[in-house]
Amino acid sequence: MTPILQVTNLKHIYSAGTPFEHVALEDVSFSVFPGEFIGVIGHTGSGKSTLMQHLNGLLKPNSGTVCLDGKDIWSDKKLTRQSRFRVGLVFQYPEYQLFEDTVYKDIAFGPKNMGLTEQEIDRRVREAAGFVGISEEQLQVSPFDLSGGQKRRVAIAGVIAMEPEVLILDEPTAGLDPEGRKEILANIEGYRRAKNAAVMMVTHSMSDVARLAERLLVMNGSRLVMDGTPKEVFSRSRELLEMGLDIPEVTQVFLKLAQLGLPVEPVYTMEQAVQALKQLRGGNLHA
Repeated sequence: MTPILQVTNLKHIYSAGTPFEHVALEDVSFSVFPGEFIGVIGHTGSGKSTLMQHLNGLLKPNSGTVCLDGKDIWSDKKLTRQSRFRVGLVFQYPEYQLFEDTVYKDIAFGPKNMGLTEQEIDRRVREAAGFVGISEEQLQVSPFDLSGGQKRRVAIAGVIAMEPEVLILDEPTAGLDPEGRKEILANIEGYRRAKNAAVMMVTHSMSDVARLAERLLVMNGSRLVMDGTPKEVFSRSRELLEMGLDIPEVTQVFLKLAQLGLPVEPVYTMEQAVQALKQLRGGNLHA
């Protein structure tokens, strides 16, 4: 399969050449394939958000490349502009960026900038609203009259309406209650499946990425230090903990059980834990 995005030897320096120079990214390389769900984890200041802002041309690297469909997004101004529609970026607390007087207009803002017809804009607005659970009636109200969780959905719908091939979200569930978190993640997964879009989600919730992600990228000290399946990454729990990262609570429990001498392998989701305990119980009964 051909990658939709390819990042090669990416380096970014803030305030280069000044006393405040800071290397935010150093020699970062990875590929993103259509339909993938990738979790991006790392402690605060590890470079996660800086990396995400390179993927659709909001930041320009000091060296290295970001290629979309094999073409460097900085090789041509048109490609740079196109990348900002094809790679959609949802910032943390995106509801603070709402500004139109109706929900409909807010969702339509991106598609209008793409130069689409009114008919196509209308189709995209209504489809995006459907993905995130915004009703027909809510399209006509002010976004500022909605609850916090509804505002978050509207902001995400505004990016989804551009139908990005890669959807990037920076802490999309931050500040939401458990039910709100569950709904937002289901909305994101629904879009991914419907459009075969790649999703990259920056999060501190290890349980969320363990359950949803097929791949994990781990950032530490401006570098990409791990790239693998949740099983591969969470099997290196000691290294993650040394980096100051959490691991899923269920993984912590099973590591403790192993330390106590029980014959269990590390797990990272509740479903795996239930299955492992059933097998353990069955084995003990058989014995």
